[in-house]
Amino acid sequence: MINIGIIGGSGYTAGELLRLLVNHPEAHIDFVYSTTNAGSPVASVHEDLYGTLDINFTDAVNPDIDVVFLCLGHGKSLAFLEANTFSNTTKIIDLGNDFRLTADADFKGKTFVYGLPELNRDTIKSAQYIANPGCFATAIQLALLPLAKHNLLNNTVHINATTGSTGAGVMPSATSHHPWRMGNMSHYKAFNHQHLGEIIQSLALTQQAFNEELLFIPNRGDFPRGIFATLYTKLPADFDAVLKLYTEYYASEPFVKITTNSVNMKLVLQTNNCFISLEQQGKYLLITSVIDNLIKGASGQAIENMNLMFGLEETTGLKLKAQGF
Repeated sequence: MINIGIIGGSGYTAGELLRLLVNHPEAHIDFVYSTTNAGSPVASVHEDLYGTLDINFTDAVNPDIDVVFLCLGHGKSLAFLEANTFSNTTKIIDLGNDFRLTADADFKGKTFVYGLPELNRDTIKSAQYIANPGCFATAIQLALLPLAKHNLLNNTVHINATTGSTGAGVMPSATSHHPWRMGNMSHYKAFNHQHLGEIIQSLALTQQAFNEELLFIPNRGDFPRGIFATLYTKLPADFDAVLKLYTEYYASEPFVKITTNSVNMKLVLQTNNCFISLEQQGKYLLITSVIDNLIKGASGQAIENMNLMFGLEETTGLKLKAQGF
C-alpha cells in the first residue's frame, strides 16, 4: 500500500483527492493536514465521506510518508516545504503553481517535473517531485500539443475558456460568492492569465522556435465545476491530415478522446477524461477541449502522476463514469 499525506485538507482539490483515494486499491490515507480544522473529523468538512473515512484532521505531518499531495493554494507550497521536512524517499506532488515553470522547478537539489502525463510520462515515472499542471493549462495544452509536435503552430491562436466557481478555491471572494456568480458571467486576467507561462513553456519544448501569440480570454462561468475551452487558428494543413495526427497522438492515451462531434462539459464532469472536438470552419481550425477542472485539471491528474511514480497502471482508481444528463 502507498501511505499518503494530504496538506491543505479542507479545500476542493483535497476533497476530490480523498473521494478518489478512498476507492483506490493501493492507497492508504495516513493523515490529512489542516491547521484550521485540526482535531475535527475530515467528514465534518467533506460531509459525503461520513461513514467512509473515519479520521480527523491534524496539524502534524508524518515525515516518513510515501507521498504527499500539496493542496495549499498558489504560492504557498514553497513556504510549507521550507518549514517542514520529509524523508529523502518521500515523493511530493504539488497541486499549486509554485514549481511549474523551469525557472522555479529546483528545490533543495531536487527538480520538480511538470506533471502532464500526455507530455512527460516517461520522466514522471522516475521523478520524485511533481508540479501538477493548472486546470486551464491542461485543457489548452491537450488541445494544442499534437499541432506543436508536428511544427504546425505557426499562427496566432485565439482561446476562450470558461471555468466553474470551484476554480477560485473554497474561500468566498467578491467574484466567486454565489449571489454574484449565479446568473452571471465575466472575464478576468485577459491576455495575462498565470497559466499562460506553463502553456507556452510546454509548446516551446515541443515545437522548436515556437513564437506565436496565444490570445487567451479566461471566463468565470455560472456553474461549480468544469472547463469549456474553444480555440481557433488558421488551418495549418488539410483537415483530414490534422484529424489523423490528433488521432494518432492520443491513440494510446487512456483519458483523451478525439471526435469531430460537438462536445459539452457533461461528457467529462466527475471523470478524468478530456474530450477534444475538431472542426473545420472555412480557413480556420476550431478546437474544443472540455475537462473537469477538479479531476483532470487537478486531483485526478495528480493521482495519474502518483500511479506512474509508483509503477501502477495509470488508470488505477480513475475509471470514473460521467454524470450524464
